[in-house]
Amino acid sequence: MSAPLLNESPTPVAPVIQLAGVNKRFEGQTVLENISLQVWPGEIVALLGASGGGKSTLLNIISGLLPADGGDITLQGENIARFSQWHDVAYLFQEDRLLPWRTVRQNVNFALENTSLTRRERQQRVESALQLVGMENVAAKWPHQLSGGMRSRIALARSLVAEPQILLMDEPFSRLDPQTRSAMHGELLRICALKKMTVVIVTHDVEEAVILADRIVILQPNPGRIKQSVALSLPRPRLPTGRDVAEKVRLLRLEV
Repeated sequence: MSAPLLNESPTPVAPVIQLAGVNKRFEGQTVLENISLQVWPGEIVALLGASGGGKSTLLNIISGLLPADGGDITLQGENIARFSQWHDVAYLFQEDRLLPWRTVRQNVNFALENTSLTRRERQQRVESALQLVGMENVAAKWPHQLSGGMRSRIALARSLVAEPQILLMDEPFSRLDPQTRSAMHGELLRICALKKMTVVIVTHDVEEAVILADRIVILQPNPGRIKQSVALSLPRPRLPTGRDVAEKVRLLRLEV
């Protein structure tokens, strides 16, 4: 048996999402200009900035919902034009978008209906997703019977049921009251740690970005450009009342 090489290097880690020089125009107006960004496996990145900075547009480009007008985009190492593993990507919108004529269980199952999974496999996935967000006891209820926080949990379960590796979130908690939003922050962090997902979340809330993110990317508007990228090394859980968290929020508000 040969001896191991002492200078053998570990396999380099590639970014899950990579943007290089991305531009986007609407009706002759530049909305995004020269966006270059890398998101690493298991990282939570918050896109932060004032309205008009192109945060949601950038998220839609990453998700494939919008084409870029220039630049290169790769997902899991593959050019987005050739990327086929879209079942690895989930998108959580600002509105929960639950279908009112479907029960909770049926709403979550909706994300699996065009897959090759058997009915039994879909049922198992749905039950697991509901258990993951603590909503298994309301599986037979209708959306109108749920509170806002419960609806947000169901929408999250629907995003997670396909077991994605990348989760894109567009201000998903902005309509919730502060107490429910705080609970959802904890739930998201717990699930991300458990599933080791890579997350990109759009928010205009500096405190939310500091609570959730490993890194905050600040976009400035007209046209949308990356102003600053801030790595956060604060230990979790991060409480809004904590001195270090409050100070980081204060400093970042000066930059947004």
